[in-house]
Amino acid sequence: MADSRTAVQMPHHVILEDRRALTVSGVSDVDSFDDMTVVIYTDLGELTVKGEDLHINRLNIETGDLTLEGRIHSLAYAEIQNRAGGFFGRLFK
Repeated sequence: MADSRTAVQMPHHVILEDRRALTVSGVSDVDSFDDMTVVIYTDLGELTVKGEDLHINRLNIETGDLTLEGRIHSLAYAEIQNRAGGFFGRLFK
């Protein structure tokens, strides 16, 4: 089994358009989401998006792409932590 520190990372890009549309690549999972907060796991850390009326338009874990819309107030990264699978990982166990 490959060690997560030596695994090949997906390219990671964050594109924010007019604080209304966010595109993120390099997504490995989504931990939680509601209309005010979306927590996204990437190879470079946990990305928390806060705002209003947030909704995920597209999520493809295989390609690592996510798009969401709403009124985006902030983007914040946290350090990588060990996790027992995100929301979708727990859902599809």
